Amino acid sequence: MKELILGRLDAHALPHEWFTIGGTVAFALMAVFAVVVITRLKRWKWLWREWFTSVDPKKIGIMYFLVAGFMLLRGGLDAIMIWLQQSLGSSNVPGFLESQHGYLSADHFQQIFTAHGNIMVFFVAMGFVFGLINYIVPLQIGARDLASPFLNTLGFWLYVGGVIMVNMFFALGGEYAATGWLAIAPLSGREFSPGVGVDYWIWSLQISGIGTTLAGINFIMTILKMRAPGMTLWKMPMFTWGSLCSMLMVVTIFPLLTATLALLFIDRYFGTHFFTTDLGGNAMMYTNLIWMWGHPEVYVLVLPGFGVFSEVVATFSRKPIASYTSQVLGMIGVSAFALSVWLHHFFTMGAGADVNAFFGVMTMVIAIPTSVLVFGWIATMYKGRIRFTRPCCGSWVSSPHFRSGG
Repeated sequence: MKELILGRLDAHALPHEWFTIGGTVAFALMAVFAVVVITRLKRWKWLWREWFTSVDPKKIGIMYFLVAGFMLLRGGLDAIMIWLQQSLGSSNVPGFLESQHGYLSADHFQQIFTAHGNIMVFFVAMGFVFGLINYIVPLQIGARDLASPFLNTLGFWLYVGGVIMVNMFFALGGEYAATGWLAIAPLSGREFSPGVGVDYWIWSLQISGIGTTLAGINFIMTILKMRAPGMTLWKMPMFTWGSLCSMLMVVTIFPLLTATLALLFIDRYFGTHFFTTDLGGNAMMYTNLIWMWGHPEVYVLVLPGFGVFSEVVATFSRKPIASYTSQVLGMIGVSAFALSVWLHHFFTMGAGADVNAFFGVMTMVIAIPTSVLVFGWIATMYKGRIRFTRPCCGSWVSSPHFRSGG
């Protein structure tokens, strides 16, 4: 019965190291402060009625922004700790807190590195993107609400559940995954990671990922079925097109993530051998599956951003977007080709020259629709009456940044 209720948690799972104690105390103080302020202002009923149970997409979008902003601070703290450890570790400063180099142990550093990657991708970038889509898309297409308001609320609270799970190890567990942000097998298996850290990683991503899939289905149906009279697909704003392409990718790849995490969980808890190094397991299958989700996820995030660039450039050049049809086809091309490039993350896996050549070519081909978008933005600015505002200059900076990095 104890194992059924507590699983692998025991007395050692309670906060006992400086970072778990500090994290638990910090979260407790923030919770107490929030409760005191809300109680003094007598806002509990208002919060419950107007926000926590709201199905208004604008309010849900704002809540996405708030939670993602909080997680940005949380992930930023991890980044500062990583930077500080690297600075101290390379400067021959004597370590402390039982560390040989810098101020973190090797295992603790890897936990922070893993948590930072998960937080920034799943709970910061995804939160801001979904918040923006919630707020803007219904306004752009003239929809009073989303196709399923309840599903939208459910998706948000599943996202919040993932946020809670990724931080719960401070109070219960004492450790997070020390496996890298994708928890590559067999390192994430029970043999090499027997603690509860990987379990927190699995369930934080699983819960938020299911919410993301539900939200993706909801946005697709909203855009396809709830546009205002007279607004055909080929009259939609570019941000809505970017959101539609992004959500189509979401419903394609996130079920794959759900299945992969489920198989890893079964390996860890029931002793199966999907991703192990023995008894017929295949660790490279995990690498394939996780990157089949992981690389398109980049484009899930960037396509709505491309839509923002198109809107901003057109607005502050004071002219319509150049070659609207080409821009839309560029969005569609990026989302289609993005599903065929994941193997370039591990060319050395031994798949053979033909397989490597195909994915190498596809990695170059995806630059074509991306270039269509970039040249469209340049053509839009050509002979335009450009206003040098912060949004416009930000778009100019982001575009070459993406091109050089990509």
